[in-house]
Amino acid sequence: MEVSTFKSSCSYSCHVLSSFLLTLLLFSTNLQSCLAGATTPSSTDTYKAYIKIACSSTLYPKLCFKSLSSYASDIEANPFKLCTTALRVALRSAQNTSSTLSVVSDQQGLSTAEAAVINDCVDNMKDSIHELQDSMDSMGQLGGSVVEFQIESIKTWVSAALTDENTCTDGFDGKKVNAAVKENIRTYIRTLAKLTSNALALIKCLKY
Repeated sequence: MEVSTFKSSCSYSCHVLSSFLLTLLLFSTNLQSCLAGATTPSSTDTYKAYIKIACSSTLYPKLCFKSLSSYASDIEANPFKLCTTALRVALRSAQNTSSTLSVVSDQQGLSTAEAAVINDCVDNMKDSIHELQDSMDSMGQLGGSVVEFQIESIKTWVSAALTDENTCTDGFDGKKVNAAVKENIRTYIRTLAKLTSNALALIKCLKY
């Protein structure tokens, strides 16, 4: 997808999301008169609908919805909670991927080239984890006159995390690495990179 096309798609999706939030506010007001037992499932469904629309601004909307819909009751229809949750999901994936890579790097029988590439990948994952953690910490401190600067900094960190993740898989190009080992690692990294990309897209839709 070309950059201009993605930006246009994101702008449209963000506009749709804003319209949905207004509708949600009116709907939530009407729900106040309902019985408490009846509002719970309706609210959950409404929050999931919000997440689905928000995820349409990402490059991987199905994965976005799948990874976030179970947190609907926590996210509600709050875009900041949505972004924080998306970052938390990406961070957890990065930590799991890093642990898997560490186990692989300790295996016996790896060639010198394989060990070097995997160790480089482990270093990339450590950087990615650090950047995603910084992003989450900053999301929890948003406010005041510097909020715009804070969000721009978060975008920079998440973009850097995505670059580190892609660098990990790029390291295998042209190297003599066992095909099974290479594909196993790339599978983990691809999923992580998609989750990070989705988090970045959601953050870009934040209004401040």
